[in-house]
Amino acid sequence: MSKAFRAVIAYDGTAYYGFQRQREGQPTIQSELERVLHLIVREQVTIVGAGRTDRGVHALGQVITFNIFWQHGENALLRALNANLPEDIAVLQLEAWFPACGWEPTFHPRYDARRRTYEYQILNMAVRNPLDRNRSWHIRQSLDMELMNKAAKALVGVQDFATFGQPPKGTNTVREVFVAEWVRHHERLTFLIQANAFLQRMVRSVVGSLKMVGVGDWSVADFVAALQACDRSRSAMVAPAHGLYLVSVEY
Repeated sequence: MSKAFRAVIAYDGTAYYGFQRQREGQPTIQSELERVLHLIVREQVTIVGAGRTDRGVHALGQVITFNIFWQHGENALLRALNANLPEDIAVLQLEAWFPACGWEPTFHPRYDARRRTYEYQILNMAVRNPLDRNRSWHIRQSLDMELMNKAAKALVGVQDFATFGQPPKGTNTVREVFVAEWVRHHERLTFLIQANAFLQRMVRSVVGSLKMVGVGDWSVADFVAALQACDRSRSAMVAPAHGLYLVSVEY
């Protein structure tokens, strides 16, 4: 009898065309995980993920599920996966889930998620850091974090975010944002945003627009007006993918 497994994974998305499986020859996180599971259990396995991260986006707490025939225990499977996965993907936690441990058989990592948390990293200094080239967005101009946080407050609550993205399915662009704030540690600025769900490119579009506030090209009122316009053309540039991290998914 097959077992259903739930796992938390981390990955460096630099070498991949996003999480979701693409056409043949384009490496993705999903296809790499499925390749390794096929290697281990000698059967075709389909991975389902909580979020379809874009090309170049990283994850610290992506959630996946899959069903396989396995009789050797959870720790053995965890070790087998990490022994065969490339160094830029790791399984952090793994468990078989059943109603007895709080997970219904119909659990879906994407549709049952109640909150998702992303972080975006900006390196705000005059000279680039080569070690951060695939980890953060390098911005030379001075950023006013206080103004960026004033603008970010407008994101919190239930509202239409059509200016900053498109829905993965259907036409509903209303989301609820619980947290949206910037913190600074020396030259590094981190944007933390938590919501019940996100539109495609939403976080990167928000960050690109908040950057305009930070450098003085937009006022806080300009940002709020763009948000309230519910018009995709009113967003500023989409921030680069390599500064974005899926941090956690809550159920």
